[in-house]
Amino acid sequence: MSHLISIEPLTREAFAPFGSVIEADPGSARLINGGNTERFHALAEAEVVGEGARVIINIFRGQPRAFPYRLAMMERHPLGSQSFSPLQDRPWLAIVAEDQGGRPGRPRAFLASGRQGVNYGRNVWHHPLMAVDAASDFLVVDRDGPGNNLEEFFYEEPFVIPDLLSKEIVR
Repeated sequence: MSHLISIEPLTREAFAPFGSVIEADPGSARLINGGNTERFHALAEAEVVGEGARVIINIFRGQPRAFPYRLAMMERHPLGSQSFSPLQDRPWLAIVAEDQGGRPGRPRAFLASGRQGVNYGRNVWHHPLMAVDAASDFLVVDRDGPGNNLEEFFYEEPFVIPDLLSKEIVR
């Protein structure tokens, strides 16, 4: 089994097993405010469970990763979904894995444009924020409240995201 990860384009269909893609979808557009504003409605749903849980909005500032990148860990949030929407028009990576008996399987890396966000479903394995090329700010919606909402897993052998990312994709 190769430990090299290929980069896939971020599409609604490919990402569906892991959550939702957040982007301006003309099919969800509604005119509001006297026809002066387009509202792209219900692009994703925040999900939280547990007594005292609440949905919060944050800004995360991600530092760019160096490539090739050795991906050694994944995390998941059992008590709530977590969304990331870039605030600058910069590409970034959304890395996810299917659950295989309580641990993440082989990671999949999706290249998101600076106009695409994602909402990782509750309990979906994903890599922490992966900014590419420059420090980037993200609007993050997730859960706050009592209970342990973080589970981490460390692979015995890391996977590698190749350097081609910085040379060919980020321009």
